[in-house]
Amino acid sequence: MPEGAGAAPAVVPRTRSLSRLRAAATECRACDLYRDATQTVFGAGPRDAPLMIVGETPGDVEDRDGRPFTGPAGRLLDRALAEAGLTREDAYVSNAVKHFKFHREGKRRIHEKPDAGQISACRPWLRAELAAVRPRVLVVLGATAAASILGRSFRVTKHHGIPLEWADYAADSPLTTPDGPPIDDAVVVATVHPSAVLRSRDREAAYAGFVADLRAVAEVLS
Repeated sequence: MPEGAGAAPAVVPRTRSLSRLRAAATECRACDLYRDATQTVFGAGPRDAPLMIVGETPGDVEDRDGRPFTGPAGRLLDRALAEAGLTREDAYVSNAVKHFKFHREGKRRIHEKPDAGQISACRPWLRAELAAVRPRVLVVLGATAAASILGRSFRVTKHHGIPLEWADYAADSPLTTPDGPPIDDAVVVATVHPSAVLRSRDREAAYAGFVADLRAVAEVLS
């Protein structure tokens, strides 16, 4: 069995009900990450949110809490959103992969980047979330989320902070199926993942750049 593969493809209900999608996702066995993770960490936020934010994968804190972006990266995200004139309450927040991937070092659980098979296995859930929320603006945090939504050739370093039209990427998006894309239109803004800001040698400069990218989002929504 290929790395990241599970027993069967994800069975995603045809519904725009986030509560039904969340309940169904708890039973997902489409990749192997469910075996070691505490729980599925589905997206959170209002279905009519004008803003949808997508990161990579839950971290250690999120795996225990069952909610996305509640750890250090989430706290930094909340602070940056506030400085940019945005709030978490107006956003639906999720991840490209819904289970925590990690290895152990003593008692610590150390985050690992999900592989291509795991990202692909979880993509139907992300597609369903996007189709349910239908945001005006979609914020993509980091390379993994960008690859899942915009394709592997997309470079966050090149396009960060620039409002892009979803229509220009929809045809080649990995989220587009024979049934069509999950949404018809939206503005997409890519930026770094907040965990990259926390790891940066020049955290102050990285944080300022992150906030500047989010201010571009606020301008689109204003």
